[in-house]
Amino acid sequence: MNAPAVQRLDVKVTRLGVVLIPDGTPNEAEGVLNPASARTRDGALVLYPRVVGSGNMSRVGIARGIERGGDVSFERAGYALEPAAAYERRPSDRGGMGCEDPRVTFIPALNRYVMAYTAFGPQGPRVAVAISDDGLAWNRLGLADFSAPGLPCGDDKDGAFFPEPVHSPGGVLSIAFYHRPMLRLSTANGRAAVPTILDLAPENRESTRIAYVPLAPIYTDIRNLLKVSESALVMAPDGLWGKIKTGGGTPPVRIDEGWFSLYHGVDAIEAGGKYTMIYSAGIVVHDLDQPHRIVYRSPAPVMKPEGADELHGIVNNVVFPTAIDQRADRVFDFYYGMADAKIGRASCALAPAYAAVNENAAA
Repeated sequence: MNAPAVQRLDVKVTRLGVVLIPDGTPNEAEGVLNPASARTRDGALVLYPRVVGSGNMSRVGIARGIERGGDVSFERAGYALEPAAAYERRPSDRGGMGCEDPRVTFIPALNRYVMAYTAFGPQGPRVAVAISDDGLAWNRLGLADFSAPGLPCGDDKDGAFFPEPVHSPGGVLSIAFYHRPMLRLSTANGRAAVPTILDLAPENRESTRIAYVPLAPIYTDIRNLLKVSESALVMAPDGLWGKIKTGGGTPPVRIDEGWFSLYHGVDAIEAGGKYTMIYSAGIVVHDLDQPHRIVYRSPAPVMKPEGADELHGIVNNVVFPTAIDQRADRVFDFYYGMADAKIGRASCALAPAYAAVNENAAA
């Protein structure tokens, strides 16, 4: 049975400050940003920052959380992934390479931590997958395989796995993950391409999709986790904000209304014939059984760039949520990239489910 549409979802977002900045070494010379997070099997908090070194080489770090009261700090503990596979490396004169923007999900059905990340290699950006038994030592599986007929195949980003099996549009019990196929014109020169992008129908702009991998074959061979069989468009940039593109943000988490996630949307503000790109954050809720069905999407951003750390950095005007950590019932911390230079922490508190509030009021 599909969940009914949610009429409203009240949310309070509170900024909690900067938690990681570049340490001054060459490996972090071009930013510390867009982390994943997870809780180890003994409950310890781990952050997996994208660390960008000289020449735009990206690694996925490991930072252990130190929690005292309501405060959280992090200490570096090495790397989860450094560019090593052929699909993560390319010549230094081609404008960067490596392992970018991880998202980590523990999937009980597989009894593993699963990391989706962007492998930036010779073909360009692609969604790649790594797995771990403990959240600390990681093994690559490879690139997500979109070669089945009818699937989008090419530059792709923003992979993030759902934590539980769900049903695909074709009715197959599957493991699902977000992804965002890219337009070549936006990768070449995003700002110059703005008028062309806005002339496209929203569904033809860069949009959030959900890919589905049949569950049963994964139990036979974990490498089958790479074999996508279906992909559904779920969020085109067709709302009142995020008109240039939408993309996955944090991995989804279960709430009463469905699968809850923070995502990002991009707008362009024109001044003097030039465009400024603005990355904001919103919330989305998917049906628990068939997540390609959206039951709620925020009509306005819940967070826009504010303050020096979000307005000025490697890329200005960016808040980019990528990690989520449940703190209490309907209360989550999330971690986000600040202007592609630093990592911030914020709290997201959801009001009680709207239907329950109405029922209580009627009683």
